[in-house]
Amino acid sequence: MKKLDIFFLATVGLASVAQAADLPTKKGGDQPAGKPDCFASLWNWLNSSASDCPLSYAGITLYGALDVGAGYFSQGSAFTPSSDKLVYGIQKYSTGSRWQPTYNALSTSVVGIKMIENLAYGWSLIGLVEAGVNPYSGMLDNQPRTLADNNPRPTGKWPYQTSNFDGSRAGQWDNSQGFVGFSNPVYGTITFGRTNSLSFDALPAYDPVTSIAFSPLGFSNSFPGFGDTVTVRPNTAFTYRLTYQNFRAAAQGQVGGYAIGNGTNGMYQGQLGADFGPLSLDGIVSWAKDAASLSSFSGANIAELGHTGQWFVNVNNAYYYPNTVLKATLSNNLGVELLAKYKWNSVTLYGGYIYARLSNPTDDYLTGFPTVAEGIFIPPGSWSKGVYANAAITDNAYNINKVLQTFWTGAKWSVWDNLDVSAGFYYQSQNDYNFTVSQKDATVAAACTGTGINISSGKCAGSQDAVSLLVDWRPVGRVDVYAGVMLSNVYGGLANGFLNAQNYDPAAGIRIRF
Repeated sequence: MKKLDIFFLATVGLASVAQAADLPTKKGGDQPAGKPDCFASLWNWLNSSASDCPLSYAGITLYGALDVGAGYFSQGSAFTPSSDKLVYGIQKYSTGSRWQPTYNALSTSVVGIKMIENLAYGWSLIGLVEAGVNPYSGMLDNQPRTLADNNPRPTGKWPYQTSNFDGSRAGQWDNSQGFVGFSNPVYGTITFGRTNSLSFDALPAYDPVTSIAFSPLGFSNSFPGFGDTVTVRPNTAFTYRLTYQNFRAAAQGQVGGYAIGNGTNGMYQGQLGADFGPLSLDGIVSWAKDAASLSSFSGANIAELGHTGQWFVNVNNAYYYPNTVLKATLSNNLGVELLAKYKWNSVTLYGGYIYARLSNPTDDYLTGFPTVAEGIFIPPGSWSKGVYANAAITDNAYNINKVLQTFWTGAKWSVWDNLDVSAGFYYQSQNDYNFTVSQKDATVAAACTGTGINISSGKCAGSQDAVSLLVDWRPVGRVDVYAGVMLSNVYGGLANGFLNAQNYDPAAGIRIRF
């Protein structure tokens, strides 16, 4: 168990003891004034909110969410037990229409505990541990594991790839968040541990179709991750937040690197925001060093060792079990996120812009390194003709900087207090950073040929877009019944290597929170 884990559990225990000493004495059937009798019946519990009727004792609150449903995919893929979602947006390996049970379409199914213990002079001790769970398999969400599971599976060939994604949820018991800290209404809140990045935390409030299945911003964390999904949850970060009147500010700094569960070797973010009546604005800037984008070998380098019947991944003339290794592309990432929304009567209008610039990393790590998932690593390189190289690591993908620009707009109409209808349009462009290296080791721009999924390189200029619609009905306090659809498309360089360029995913489901 990591030192941070032990520290958090010890803190929770001490808080429980301290709170227990201050528990009021009252009859078991007494109900605080103004509070509903939440547990008198199942209906009472369902019709209450989590804040009105928390599952709390001695300063500790248990909470969670379960999200399941059914849907159709024009170009989908099979279920993976450790994946946190299905292929709601078009992916390289998406192939074949299918009906299938869905999950986490509105939000991730999670279970967690949080604590707050009042101290003195307005200060409180706070903490939180939360894990995302696949509601059908019961497994902790583990995105790098989904990539490793598909190492033996080539794209577009039998056996077809199952749903797989890069990401920061990696099978940890705190794969969402796990932090402790102190909070004061005047001096702000400071925490340390595994936490959401500022850019990831701010985004849902400015997404018109906040969801995983029906919004590209929710489906792929590469948007708030400024080109890399793993950066949205630093594992060892200090985060400070301060609110003054209608203004807010925040700062975040990651300490440590790959060796202690981070997907970068340093990440720093700052945020400023404000509310002016019905108008809300937020801006975030970000810098990440040596961000690691993980990928599967996808059937490449798979070989049988001798005549054992056991297949391995051959990397740098060494053999590894397929479920233990991945490839990585490293980069330094600069990002800016600008967010706005305006509420007019029952309608809220949304808009946003994200700029991401990816350049070659500061360090190449050709000797390999651990990923954010325990037991999965980037294998070391080897010497060949006097040169040490590593086929599993790409450290020169951005001799010409890659620039991604994302825009979106949309609206949410609150038809009733418990019924919302949302729609949104999302667009991302990629510059042409295609290049070759001349005999004199000079970077030379390379011409792009072909179109669509047959374009010559993923580094060519390209784009992707999506149109989304969501209806969310809350018949009782803890339940959402929803239906929606997202039409997603890829073009140019962003379509390179794809089997298909479009997917639509009508789905309906139910989410229950406790």
